[in-house]
Amino acid sequence: MAKIRFSKGELKKQRDSLKQYKRYLPTLQLKKQQLQMEILRQHAILREKKAALDSAVSDAVKWSGLLSERRIFNKGWILPSRILKSFKNIAGIELPIFEKCEFADAEYDLFATPLWIDAAIEKLKTIVSLREEMKVLEEGVEILRRELRVTTQRVNLFEKVKIPEAEEAIRRIKIYIGDQMANAVGRSKAAKRKIEMVFAGG
Repeated sequence: MAKIRFSKGELKKQRDSLKQYKRYLPTLQLKKQQLQMEILRQHAILREKKAALDSAVSDAVKWSGLLSERRIFNKGWILPSRILKSFKNIAGIELPIFEKCEFADAEYDLFATPLWIDAAIEKLKTIVSLREEMKVLEEGVEILRRELRVTTQRVNLFEKVKIPEAEEAIRRIKIYIGDQMANAVGRSKAAKRKIEMVFAGG
């Protein structure tokens, strides 16, 4: 605890600080709650996307052997040319939101490739998009966790350190000022008695 001065000015300062801490604490607690809820929500979305990805991969495995035939498939067809993200504000932080993957058009000889190649490319693009979406979700969860750590530290600082320190300082200053006032009253009475005794003796 920082050294305090036992004065009325210090008392006012400590009371103002206490008021400020108590006004700011509910905002921090609300932010902490919002971050916790958003982390849970992001985890639920991640589980959904993981299930969708597992299903898409499992489906692709059934026909993936066809892709190696006669070297008809080019991996460049399913490489994203751009990953589009937007941002939303959650409890004062910017959270990345996956929008979509953009792919360049696959160029191939319509007569030299089998008819199913279009469907295969679309299914593989879906898998790539799901993987990219999960990366963005995981990035968002990490941002939320970092912010939650900082916010929790601040809540603890206010609840366990700043507010109790200010309350204790106020208590000690009030006791000191009360004692000083009582001593002043005592001295005043003693002085008054002396004066009365002088006049009485005269």
